[in-house]
Amino acid sequence: MAAAAVLSRSACTLVLCFLFSEQIMQTFAHGVGINYGQIANNLPNPSTVAKLLQSINVSRVKLYDADPNVLASFGSSGVDFIIAIGNENILNMTDSTKAEEWLKQNVQPYINQTQITCVTVGNEVLSGSDTALMQNLLPAMQSVYQALVALGLDKQVNISTAHSVAILENSYPPSSGSFRQDLAEYIHPLLNFHSEINSPFLINAYPFFAYKANPDKISLEYVLFESNPGVTDQNTNLTYDNMLYAQIDAVYAAIKAMGHTDVDVAISETGWPSKGDSDEPGASVENAATYNGNLLKRILMNEGTPMKPDVPINVYVFALFNEDMKPGPTSERNYGLFYPDGTPVYDIGLLREQFLMPSSSSNLMAWCRLGILISLMVILI
Repeated sequence: MAAAAVLSRSACTLVLCFLFSEQIMQTFAHGVGINYGQIANNLPNPSTVAKLLQSINVSRVKLYDADPNVLASFGSSGVDFIIAIGNENILNMTDSTKAEEWLKQNVQPYINQTQITCVTVGNEVLSGSDTALMQNLLPAMQSVYQALVALGLDKQVNISTAHSVAILENSYPPSSGSFRQDLAEYIHPLLNFHSEINSPFLINAYPFFAYKANPDKISLEYVLFESNPGVTDQNTNLTYDNMLYAQIDAVYAAIKAMGHTDVDVAISETGWPSKGDSDEPGASVENAATYNGNLLKRILMNEGTPMKPDVPINVYVFALFNEDMKPGPTSERNYGLFYPDGTPVYDIGLLREQFLMPSSSSNLMAWCRLGILISLMVILI
């Protein structure tokens, strides 16, 4: 039977995800990571996802757990992983014995095949309301780190935790960035720990939320990396042409105000929803494509922020798939670059228009690539 006759619908739709432009594929190869969330009941199996991500040169993936099926499926893939210890397990991790057992169960069995580079302990703990959780966050991180040392894994695996920008008291102008005073007792020793073990300070930054809250005051072009006059920080005379870079520098300023210039900031989540409720202005396919497409182009330029021009921006895009079981407003279920069947939610340079006629050398090359993609389709079914 001819290969075309046996292609399932899922394989046919999944092939679309392979049609990334050279620029976008180069950007992912350049080091942009992607968040692989799984709060859904209709996602492809991890082995299929592994093929998908390898085909588009994604080299870094961030999980929200330590799913053994995912880690096993990505063995020998060359993909670097950030795995996570959930908030519900932070208290347990303050016990060094339990921390070591967690690592033996979730890291040691996979690390020879799957490149686990970081463990995040908790997510957005300090912007919550659970003070017990806040108090246990740093002890848990320290305990897990000491367990890594005991197992001889501390040179391979780092420790961090991800924060919401809501931990900032002030973010404008960026040079006046400061952390909330009520969180200082937690953040200051946390920064000392990051400095000691040379691990990044992770921030989940969403300009969408700022625009959603003040669409009449915040320029859509400014939050989408589109052409705009920019905003000048009067303290430094630095001009910002997008909000994400301003948010990053506000975090750097807040860290400096606490006495540290030796802690790097990385973006553990950023993205834009392709759909939202009636009270979520800006949530649209067009804006999502613009935000993520422009972000990837900027990252490919290997540029830094105005405050840190020589420090390339480290970003994990949120998210790989739309997740239909996430609670909250409609936008929460529509951050994905792809639908669960593998088709792109929108085009950020994803689709090749030159697969129409092989009338030139470039189109001929495109057809050659299409032949390779069809072969990949057959593998997937």
